[in-house]
Amino acid sequence: MRVRRLDHFGVDVADLARAERFYAEVLGMTVAMRLPDQVLMRYGDGGGCALFLKAGRSPGSLDQVANPLGKSHHAFEVAWDEYRTAQALFSERGIPHHAPIDWGDHECLYFLDPDGNLLELVGYRSPCPPANLDPDHLPAAE
Repeated sequence: MRVRRLDHFGVDVADLARAERFYAEVLGMTVAMRLPDQVLMRYGDGGGCALFLKAGRSPGSLDQVANPLGKSHHAFEVAWDEYRTAQALFSERGIPHHAPIDWGDHECLYFLDPDGNLLELVGYRSPCPPANLDPDHLPAAE
């Protein structure tokens, strides 16, 4: 078996309406389907984020974003220009976030959704090659 791509991932939330607003307003996702206990959001190339209602769910700890490396999370690639404005947006909206982490060819910015789920934005300084290409064997530029 060979996985083709990630179809969707799920996130537990205590308040569906609040989570839907966050994922739509902050991350630009759109609603694909609403059910009584879940909302399916779409983003980018058709990937999906399923928000599952878990009433009474305790929010995740701020400790997750204080020291995010090595913790379970979901990461979203965004255009470099959008990445560069994200930290200001998070500060304006009071979204808990970690300082940017520089990995050389890209930076990442960890943050929490309203339910304390750890998320990450990834911004590449220049377009990166598709994941299925070996960077040592890319076609020559013309």
